[in-house]
Amino acid sequence: MTDTLMRRGRAALAFSFLVQGVAFALLVTRIPAVQDRYGISDALLPAFLAAVPVLAGVGSVTTERLVRRTAPSFVLRWAQPVVLLALLAVGAGQGMIQVALALAVFGLSVGALDASMNMLGVSLQRAYGRSIMLGFHAAYSLGGIAGASLAWLGAHGGWTLGVSYAPVVAVLLPLALIAGRWYVDAAAGPAGTGTGGTGSGRGVAFAVLLPFCLVMSFAYIGDSTVSNWSAKYLQDVLGSSERTATVPYNVYMVTTLLGRTLGDLGVRRFGAAAVVRTGAVLAAAGFGLVAGAPGVPAGMAGFILLGLGLCVLVPQTFAAAGRIGYERGGPAGSDAAVARLNAFNYVGFLIGSPLVGVIGDAWSYRGAMLVPMALVLVTVGYARSFGGTGGRYGDGHERARAADVGRGGHRL
Repeated sequence: MTDTLMRRGRAALAFSFLVQGVAFALLVTRIPAVQDRYGISDALLPAFLAAVPVLAGVGSVTTERLVRRTAPSFVLRWAQPVVLLALLAVGAGQGMIQVALALAVFGLSVGALDASMNMLGVSLQRAYGRSIMLGFHAAYSLGGIAGASLAWLGAHGGWTLGVSYAPVVAVLLPLALIAGRWYVDAAAGPAGTGTGGTGSGRGVAFAVLLPFCLVMSFAYIGDSTVSNWSAKYLQDVLGSSERTATVPYNVYMVTTLLGRTLGDLGVRRFGAAAVVRTGAVLAAAGFGLVAGAPGVPAGMAGFILLGLGLCVLVPQTFAAAGRIGYERGGPAGSDAAVARLNAFNYVGFLIGSPLVGVIGDAWSYRGAMLVPMALVLVTVGYARSFGGTGGRYGDGHERARAADVGRGGHRL
């Protein structure tokens, strides 16, 4: 496999992460508009919202089975256009049945998309021989910022959902199809030229993946706490204005982008375990600062720490689980581990917001912030499982890289 193909594959995959960030942000930030358009009651809305991550989990598990027979790049090549078309359908439907179907398709295809994207990211990192996984997730964060900004323009401009979504889909869909031609399965070559690898991947026992599954869930509980409760917390607890209350999530997204952009350098210099441990401590400190903040400035500082800390956990968890899966089952074992792990990001997403809401109503929202803080701190105890120092990913990494690229000792 040539250097050019590998670089094109990396750029194409980064673009896929960016597109996913845009699409997801456009949906979740305009939920109130979706509710108003289709007359979804407040009582029914949680069921609609919960259905998306549940079906995404189904899509992720299904992808594990699909890649036993075809390449992850093939799944990704078709999942991403379906996600974009489903987003368009959410904005263009005429009734509750149509939007329910559109959201169901969106959820299933997002699960397949997330799983296959991260499978390719893990295999490319293994082929490169150094940390690049955080860079892909930085592209997702950049897409999220762009999508949220477009949603803000649509909301403040009074645009209908169809008007908001159609131009974005019209631009991104053909670009995604073009990028799909350059996806690279590190074990198989360019997209569509081979399967996901040898072996069934069944050698990866759940007990081995459990620490990573817990870290993934805890990270997304923290993330969903920020995305769903930061504005309400700043306004109701810290007494900010409504306009100021919208700032924390934007600050969180920007610091997430910054942390992920620089994170790969940290992994190469200090190792994955050190980066995960530092990220968990920063995130816990951020939740602690938010919980005890005497006013708005301290609360803002807490959300800055949260962005810098939480941002490294998810990419490194995928990378570590993929490495363990590869050591036990080859490329197919890596793909299986990533797909199973990916389902737990939806578990965290489902649990996080209701958990904080229940505790906040029953006790206090300051106290509720201590729960994700405690969960994130648990990650410190698991940091050693992430292994690797100075850019190494485990004893079998060099052999894995040589096997995948077919050119031992080659660095890109």
